[in-house]
Amino acid sequence: MQKKAIILLSGGLDSITVLALAKQQGYQCCALSFDYGQRHNAELVAAAQIAKDYQVIEHKIIKLGLGSIGGSALTDENIAVPSKLEAGIPVTYVPARNTIFLSFALGWAEVLKLSDIFIGVNAVDYSGYPDCRPEFISAFQKLANLATKAGVDGDSFHIHTPLISLSKADIIKQGIALGVDYRKTVSCYSADEQGEACGICDACRIRITGFSEANVEDPTRYQKK
Repeated sequence: MQKKAIILLSGGLDSITVLALAKQQGYQCCALSFDYGQRHNAELVAAAQIAKDYQVIEHKIIKLGLGSIGGSALTDENIAVPSKLEAGIPVTYVPARNTIFLSFALGWAEVLKLSDIFIGVNAVDYSGYPDCRPEFISAFQKLANLATKAGVDGDSFHIHTPLISLSKADIIKQGIALGVDYRKTVSCYSADEQGEACGICDACRIRITGFSEANVEDPTRYQKK
């Protein structure tokens, strides 16, 4: 029987690369995305198309009300998305987001009776989010195997983070080698309804630098100024 996995699919550059890697490794993939109250749904449109292109078994988009608690420039319209890099953890950090996302993935994994969950967190070229670090992933995997019936019964969960120690340039190079079409991805915090990127937010700056350092032409569609 072919092994199966859940892929957390945001519609961005990292998550499409993770999906391509999981497929290369022989996994049949289920994709999980979240409408969590983010400023735009362009990334969810991208995620749906990516899931279709990669012929995942099933793609779920779960609606969460993280906008109701706010606390992030991505979910609270009263907090502006910064146009300059900030020291420390930026206001684009969404409180406990990856903990929440992985918890939903864990629950679905129990239902589907599978043990492998892939997430595109990165601890090199990223915005300093605490829930992208190896320490967090290790702690969550331990929790997963303590807090579930499957874990107690001896079916261990594995949280895969194939990009966690790569630079953005190396991620892009790996994706290109796998035939990933990055034109279909949306990473921008302030993308418009057409999925065109602002070119100035933290996510855009990291992405632009990644393509430049990878010596790959940037296929991102940017908003006309």
